[in-house]
Amino acid sequence: MSGDVVVQLAHQALFVVLIVAAPMLGLGLIVGLAVSVFQATTSIQEQTLAFIPKIIAVFVAILIFGPWMLRIMVGYVTNIFVNLPLYIG
Repeated sequence: MSGDVVVQLAHQALFVVLIVAAPMLGLGLIVGLAVSVFQATTSIQEQTLAFIPKIIAVFVAILIFGPWMLRIMVGYVTNIFVNLPLYIG
């Protein structure tokens, strides 16, 4: 296995990680921003108020985007196993 193949596999792995994590991180960011604006406008400075909505938003994102994320990850692993003889040889 040459260095180019290792770099290509690492590049693909990082791309898959970014694509799979993007919906959860994006929804968490949007909910966190909305809660921060709400806290700033109402002068509520409760620390736990920021965490619970974000946790719920990430859980909902997993429920909604879970099948899509699983297809992406299974496709990546399948691609690695199908092309394994090419990588080794």
